[in-house]
Amino acid sequence: MARPQPPPWGHAAFLLCLLGIGRAIEIPMDLPQPPTITKQSVKDHIVDPRDNILIECEAKGNPAPSFHWTRNSRFFNVAKDPRVSMRRRSGTLVIDFRSGGRPEEYEGEYQCFARNKFGTALSNRIRLQVSKSPLWPKENLDPVVVQEGAPLTLQCNPPPGLPSPVIFWMSSSMEPITQDKRVSQGHNGDLYFSNVLVQDMQTDYSCNARFHFTHTIQQKNPFTLKVLTNHPYNDSSLRNHPDMYSARGVAERTPSFMYPQGTSSSQMVLRGTDLLLECIASGVPTPDIAWYKKGGDLPSDKAKFENFNKALRITSVSEEDSGEYFCLASNKMGSIRHTISVRVKAAPYWLEEPKNLILAPGEDGRLVCRANGNPKPTVQWMVNGEPLQSAPPNPNREVAGDTIIFRDTQISSRAVYQCNTSNEHGYLLANAFVSVLDVPPRMLSPRNQLIRVILYNRTRLDCPFFGSPIPTLRWFKNGQGSNLDGGNYHVYENGSLEIKMIRKEDQGIYTCVATNILGKAENQVRLEVKDPTRIFRMPEDQTAKRGTTVQLECRVKHDPSLKLTVSWLKDDEPLYIGNRMKKEDDSLTIFGVAERDHGSYTCIASTELDQDLAKAYLTVLGRPDRPRDLELTDLAERNVRLTWIPGDDNNSPITEYVVQFEEDQFQPGVWHDHSKFPGGVNSGVLQLSPYVNYQFRVIAVNEVGSSHPSLPSERYRTSGAPPESNPGDVKGEGTRKNNMEITWTPMNATSAFGPNLRYIVRWRRRETRETWNNVTVWGSRYVVGQTPVYVPYEIRVQAENDFGKGPEPDTVIGYSGEDYPRAAPTDVKVRVLNSTAISLQWNRVYSDTVQGQLREYRAYYWRESSLLKNLWVSQKRQHASFSGDRLRGVVSRLFPYSNYKLEMVVVNGRGDGPRSETKEFTTPEGVPSAPRRFRVRQPNLQTITLEWDHPEHPNGILTGYSLRYAAFNGTKVGKQMVENFSPNDTKFTVQRADHVSRYRFTLSARTQVGAGEAVTEESPAPPNEATPTAAYTNNQADIATQGWFIGLMCAIALLVLILLIVCFIKRSRGGKYPVREKKDVPLGPEDPKEEDGSFDYSDEDNKPLQGGSQTSLDGTIKQQESDDSLVDYGEGGEGQFNEDGSFIGQYTVKKDKEETEGNESSEATSPVNAIYSLA
Repeated sequence: MARPQPPPWGHAAFLLCLLGIGRAIEIPMDLPQPPTITKQSVKDHIVDPRDNILIECEAKGNPAPSFHWTRNSRFFNVAKDPRVSMRRRSGTLVIDFRSGGRPEEYEGEYQCFARNKFGTALSNRIRLQVSKSPLWPKENLDPVVVQEGAPLTLQCNPPPGLPSPVIFWMSSSMEPITQDKRVSQGHNGDLYFSNVLVQDMQTDYSCNARFHFTHTIQQKNPFTLKVLTNHPYNDSSLRNHPDMYSARGVAERTPSFMYPQGTSSSQMVLRGTDLLLECIASGVPTPDIAWYKKGGDLPSDKAKFENFNKALRITSVSEEDSGEYFCLASNKMGSIRHTISVRVKAAPYWLEEPKNLILAPGEDGRLVCRANGNPKPTVQWMVNGEPLQSAPPNPNREVAGDTIIFRDTQISSRAVYQCNTSNEHGYLLANAFVSVLDVPPRMLSPRNQLIRVILYNRTRLDCPFFGSPIPTLRWFKNGQGSNLDGGNYHVYENGSLEIKMIRKEDQGIYTCVATNILGKAENQVRLEVKDPTRIFRMPEDQTAKRGTTVQLECRVKHDPSLKLTVSWLKDDEPLYIGNRMKKEDDSLTIFGVAERDHGSYTCIASTELDQDLAKAYLTVLGRPDRPRDLELTDLAERNVRLTWIPGDDNNSPITEYVVQFEEDQFQPGVWHDHSKFPGGVNSGVLQLSPYVNYQFRVIAVNEVGSSHPSLPSERYRTSGAPPESNPGDVKGEGTRKNNMEITWTPMNATSAFGPNLRYIVRWRRRETRETWNNVTVWGSRYVVGQTPVYVPYEIRVQAENDFGKGPEPDTVIGYSGEDYPRAAPTDVKVRVLNSTAISLQWNRVYSDTVQGQLREYRAYYWRESSLLKNLWVSQKRQHASFSGDRLRGVVSRLFPYSNYKLEMVVVNGRGDGPRSETKEFTTPEGVPSAPRRFRVRQPNLQTITLEWDHPEHPNGILTGYSLRYAAFNGTKVGKQMVENFSPNDTKFTVQRADHVSRYRFTLSARTQVGAGEAVTEESPAPPNEATPTAAYTNNQADIATQGWFIGLMCAIALLVLILLIVCFIKRSRGGKYPVREKKDVPLGPEDPKEEDGSFDYSDEDNKPLQGGSQTSLDGTIKQQESDDSLVDYGEGGEGQFNEDGSFIGQYTVKKDKEETEGNESSEATSPVNAIYSLA
């Protein structure tokens, strides 16, 4: 939102803003007067050669002046040249070339003369020049070869145009050259490289000249760089190196100046123009530039730095800006300075310009022509266009240098005087007439006007008058006798009255009186003061999507005696209120916003005296319209220029253009991305491939999205050629032990370059250097048969079409198929690290026994048995992998207190080799897991009952339980108590010390190794202290006396009794029985595990010892922490391992744990406690 400033005072005929305060009193046009030039062309008049020439000269006077011209100081006869005419009632020359002729023939210096019987006025000397935009001379530029890190200057040398062209650098594909402190364009148009880097080769460099009048851009042939370097550009580690230059082998250098040369120079500048100082330095690293002025500071209000601090501009130079300036170029290797001595000269400028002199007969007066400059300008007086020395003598006139004095002037003294002041840098010419009149005062404005003005504004009342001698003017208010001047009033020399701040009391009738010796004249005006018009709630800037509704507010306060009009502008033009818009007194609503609604909206609240404005911007975001009118030009064998007309960006700038192509031979109808161009260009050179029938389209992209594709261009077919490349990603790999499959990525349509694309495949064994085998293939694979096992081959794949073969292909090394390894690791050593991990060490196998690429050493291990008596364990094989040619590793996540067996193999791409000898080892006892199902109950207010189950993973022989507990009440904690229990104990009762405190219990199990993981629970919160026991008893009594509850209890008791009888009968008949969950293999009477009373579970799970009443001491052991460091070994275990041996597989005991928990029952009949006591 923005509020444009309204006019500072009301619009009225008496307001001086229409006339100007300091203007000289002018003679009314009905009185006789000499000519006055009112309009003329500029001194340096440059014209477009395509248009007619117009040289302006207009003047006023009474009688109306006549005109004539001089050209090159000689009379120019307009009537004799049919192409030249003079406008009616004007001296403006029109030179018409519609019937032919060359504008250059009319170049020269023109001057206009306006004459009537009272004198002659002159225009400036107008230098007519025809604009020129010469063509760039054709030249062939050799590639510029430069060493990386060296400085470089690419010279532009544009053709000398008139006016001088604007220079800028781009690539031949019309992409701007990125400039920074290392690469930048100088003021002379040359492109300077402080040091060249290898990435500067990525583009070419073309100097462009834009000519103002013809609106044309001419492009110089591009420069191509070849940078000699020690490192390739794609070495990303060097490109991102903090000290890139030294990393790339570029020697660091102290700065030196490329422009200007040497240590000092001088520069002259004219007063009032801009001073531009420039210093461009080379060096490695790129130098920084700083500017200073000797003996003082830079003028902060006028100085600004440009071109990455390489240029200093001081605007509107004056004499105090002369002196010595110096630029300092520095890098870490050193610094140098260049001193520029600046001299300020000046073309003539006015100190006092001569003004028209209006005198009565017998009056005295003077004309003053005072100017300054450097060097000091000379003053020449003329009268009616002739030198004053050759004019008839006038006894009433005296010339004193820059002043002409008139005494006792008479009517015969009327004339037009010219003052010409000049030096070597220019000239000034001024006309001033002397008019002798005898006229009584007259008023020049309507009488008795009503003027309404706005409160608090500064207002000027003008009273146009004339008389000779010049009358004096006085102002009065409401007929009072005192003259208005001073305080809130100020009367100017021309008679205008300024009221500095209008107040309500300033209303009234104002009278202006003009008086001279011939009489007086007066005029009156009535002044009314009105309240200002103000918008107190302004519209806000908004961003909207298409189809939404937007409301712009505009609430206004104004003087009720004035008629208010609220109108709206869109983009500073009157807004048409269509059916999608609704205009109210205080708002504008737009329904269904469309892209055409984007723009600025200005609310104008106006009365006949003033107005207030408020502007807001509505941004409607949309995808760009599709580009159109695609055109192919500059057709060549391998490139073409594509030009398009951009579509509307729909208020979101176009960021890029995507050029796509389609060809009708290999993939007709399929469009592929070809090139991308910046959003600021509409043309680009496209690189083409041979033997492709191209068709192009363009897509515009902005932040909102992509446009629809443009309509396709016309087709352009390129001629065929042999392939310039070969297929990529060539590989040779065996799929069987006696073959090798050669594969490659087929070439696409733009790289085929001709019909019948095929591939010549060659191969031979690497060591033997035998002759090449070859075959021609149309697909993308070929299988070589009957190969030895895992032998290296040299492979080449060359593209060929009907026009010829591609370049000689690179040689790729492939291998024939692998076979299983023939040997196993030897001297396998096992060392137990802790209860869950072991370290392994072995001797490597010979490389010729691998018969392929060594992928890893692999250890297969399985749990043979548990050291806990009568416990069945799963003997499922697991493995740990050790990638690469390693000689040691770690296997972790083992079960404590168990017997294990282990074998090792070598693995290649084909599979496992033979097993090593079997190694046996035993893991020691560990600490148990946490007790399960730890329950805290509070049957009454006096006791707390604790119950728990045995640990899921004993990890050894349980020796007992430890219980720590303490009472707490809020933040207060009581003394901690410790209780130890035998392995058979699973209950404990605590007597409460009071009825308010709660208890926190921590329970852990122990083996001979130590205490295991602890579990913590808290007692329930106490019930309401108001008769808690009675409430508990009453609730119990209420339920126990209900008939339905008694019946339910009896039914449950009967059902339990029946189930117990059935179980007893089955147990008596079957004795011991095996449990089979996954396998249907019967357990025979000869099974040795029957003898010790155990159950044989055939799946991987570890089951209870008897009957299924309590979890057994199974082998699903939770991994425990170890104090031993495994850093020296890495890790091992089931699944995959990293290079350092760390385990990344999935531990498989989770399933055992879940299934074991699912087979638990109550502890009433468990024999586990007896086993614990035996241990």
